[in-house]
Amino acid sequence: MAKSNARKKRDKLIREGKQNPEMHRGLYALADLRTRKTKTKTEKQFQMKHKGRLSQDFHEDHRLFLFC
Repeated sequence: MAKSNARKKRDKLIREGKQNPEMHRGLYALADLRTRKTKTKTEKQFQMKHKGRLSQDFHEDHRLFLFC
């Protein structure tokens, strides 16, 4: 497998006697802090129930009235 350019730069710094940048990384750099939650059945139904409502209200509010 090929080395990335960042990996090559890190290896070069180590060879030259400088500190490894990986040592300065915190614990949260590698952690996945996202919480994943699937929608419940009622949330899915509510999402489909009101889909397109905004576009219908938009057309009803901007009707043109012509008075002769």
